[in-house]
Amino acid sequence: MKGTKSAPKRLSRGFGVLALLGGILVLAGLVGLVYAGFATLTTMVLFGWLLLIGGIVGLLHAVQSRESGYFWLAVIVAALNIAAGVVVLRHPVAAAETLTMFAALLFLTGGLFRLAGSLVVRGPQFGWMLLQGLLGLLLGILVLANWPHSSLFVIGTFFSLELLFDGLGLIATGLGGRHVVRMVSDDGKRSPEA
Repeated sequence: MKGTKSAPKRLSRGFGVLALLGGILVLAGLVGLVYAGFATLTTMVLFGWLLLIGGIVGLLHAVQSRESGYFWLAVIVAALNIAAGVVVLRHPVAAAETLTMFAALLFLTGGLFRLAGSLVVRGPQFGWMLLQGLLGLLLGILVLANWPHSSLFVIGTFFSLELLFDGLGLIATGLGGRHVVRMVSDDGKRSPEA
């Protein structure tokens, strides 16, 4: 009986931790938006380390499974990851410029395809698809118009916005979960069977 009473408390505490983590992510996102240049360089260094560590792990895995038919392919992919990680870590600004150019081209092509698709198909989501295409096109043009200067803040801004919205989602989940647990446990106390 005692374990049953503590289960809602534990569950509520878990949702509280989730909300707290969300608050930390929101704070990190806001700081990143204020210091977008620093966030860009931090993101690039993190990306470089992830490539480097992923390449080393991939190389170790390839060596362990050297009997497989994909040994050399795994070695080549691991070596490319290691090389890319070293390049990104040694030249984070140039890597940010390259990734910003790539992102701008993705926005442009995605926007053009969405625009063309919305005009050709004219389905029930016509307005949203048209708006999405126009925004993607506009974003790609804005990033390219200020390139390479825009590379100092674009990646950091996107990463910070991602942290901010993920944090808001975790806060909503945590607070909503605590509310549901409180409602369920209150209903259990009031029911005559309990």
